[in-house]
Amino acid sequence: MTSIFEAVKAAVPVRAAAERYGLEVNHSGMVRCLFHEDRTPSMKLYEDHFYCFGCGKHGDVIDLAAELFCIPPYDAACRLADDFGVDTNVETVHQLVRKELRAFREDQLRCQRVLSAYLRLLKNWKERYAPTDSEAKPDDCYVEACQMIDTIDYLTDLLIVGTLEQRVKAVDLLLADGKIDQLEERLNRLQDAEKETA
Repeated sequence: MTSIFEAVKAAVPVRAAAERYGLEVNHSGMVRCLFHEDRTPSMKLYEDHFYCFGCGKHGDVIDLAAELFCIPPYDAACRLADDFGVDTNVETVHQLVRKELRAFREDQLRCQRVLSAYLRLLKNWKERYAPTDSEAKPDDCYVEACQMIDTIDYLTDLLIVGTLEQRVKAVDLLLADGKIDQLEERLNRLQDAEKETA
């Protein structure tokens, strides 16, 4: 079950909290340490934690807020949730995660379907339009097949057997700038043209 602590730590970057609560963060992400007398900034703010190179103190965004406001960690987590609009309703969090996973799965299946259709077409073109005369200029379909088969084959495999991170990156790449939409439209046009000539 997701707790308020997990929800806040996942949603609120340490640097964002530090800046919101008035700490002077320099261009390197350094601030004066809250835990010891610090003349020059020695505490580094990372995305999900902080670390002081002077005194060795470290922690997460909740630890930072608790120290800043001299309050217990639970109260610090509640304050961060309020100030940053973090939804700490466990059921809402789980619903959002399920919705995102479902949307990703649909995008992944669509990308697989389109890439598989394109791969079949490329393999067909490579065989069908292979040059019979070494002197003749190769057909554009044959050239495209030779150039694209390995890449499309790799992406198709990645969407099936890749790690979650690899699959997410591949889907993001294919959805960017409407690449998968354009490919699907092109395949549909080619399929319609095939039907007309048949």
